[in-house]
Amino acid sequence: MTQKWLSVVGIGEDGLAGLSTIARALVDRAEVLVGGDRHLAMLPEDDRERLVWTSPLRESIEAILQRRGQAVCVLASGDPLCYGVGVTLLRHIPIAEMTILPAPSTFSLACARLGWSLTEVETLSLCNRPPALLHAYLYPNAKLLILSEGKQTPAIVAALLTRRGFGNSPMTVLERLGGSNEQHITGIASTWQETALADLNAIAVECLADPGITPLPRTSGLSDDAYLHDGQLTKREVRAITLSALAPTPGALLWDVGAGCGSIAIEWMRSHPRCRAIAIEKARTQYIADNAAALGVPGLHIVDGKAPEALKALPSPDAIFIGGGVTTEGVLEACWAALKPGGRLVANVVTIEGERLLFQWHDKVGGTFTRIAIQRAEPVGRFLGWRSLAPITQWTVIKLQ
Repeated sequence: MTQKWLSVVGIGEDGLAGLSTIARALVDRAEVLVGGDRHLAMLPEDDRERLVWTSPLRESIEAILQRRGQAVCVLASGDPLCYGVGVTLLRHIPIAEMTILPAPSTFSLACARLGWSLTEVETLSLCNRPPALLHAYLYPNAKLLILSEGKQTPAIVAALLTRRGFGNSPMTVLERLGGSNEQHITGIASTWQETALADLNAIAVECLADPGITPLPRTSGLSDDAYLHDGQLTKREVRAITLSALAPTPGALLWDVGAGCGSIAIEWMRSHPRCRAIAIEKARTQYIADNAAALGVPGLHIVDGKAPEALKALPSPDAIFIGGGVTTEGVLEACWAALKPGGRLVANVVTIEGERLLFQWHDKVGGTFTRIAIQRAEPVGRFLGWRSLAPITQWTVIKLQ
């Protein structure tokens, strides 16, 4: 059997006193102790080797790997697999070589203090992550639990809530949860002024929308007004149909080729927090970046370039959308070659030349065609009349092998 040489022990603000008998035994038998300054300070002084986390973290990971075979114990805050270092370690070390013993997570402790059901709460971390992530979680009556990066994070969250029309939302900052110095500070987002806070804190928010605020839906087909654009925008109705054809699933990677203002990639990522996307676009990358931040998906990967050249060396996608440049030589060939088996390719065209090319590909690999014709009612003098948008031909195909 593989030797379990590495233990990852969750520890709370109550230190060693809060550890179980097994967790304490793993700490006591360790030859090498790893953790932050705060965690290592909880242990009595002895002559064992101690490694303090470095920045960048990969140096510490390398140091741990060099000690494979020794009894190494990593101390982590709360649950090591809840936005914790355990997730990072598992990318380098198989679980067969590790023992992981969690303590209550910050989220669990916060729910216990507030009387919230963890299954009904939106949880996210802003530790080393952009605050714009919060945009994707805002809707009336949402309950949010947020891991702070430091004492400045509550003010950043309060300002963001106020700008997005949720300034009436009650906020509670929970400091040093589980320790003897635990403290709770409450207030309202729009009037938040607390600055004398502990770096170790979490934020609880009950989202209350200001009167007249229309929240963004969680489904695809956001209003066209939600985007900054110069006209190169997949319209709302077509966008909803296209996302349905792409069929996003958690963790899947999308290439949005000829991304325009990025609306397809953005709504793909909004469908689930683990969905990933790469937007390939030459002329409108600033639009994409601004829209991604405003709509809560700042992690959207933007490639400034044109297909097919810009597609080289990108990770293989689970789905591809081609919204522009279908007729550019080599684009369909490069996309089809890169697509994983079982992956979906969806292409929208408005020209006869584009249709001709898609029909040629249909003859080779199959798929289905959909004709999308949208009419919107618009003013005609004092009356309303129907205005037709340019009809779209959509080709959808699944790569069988």
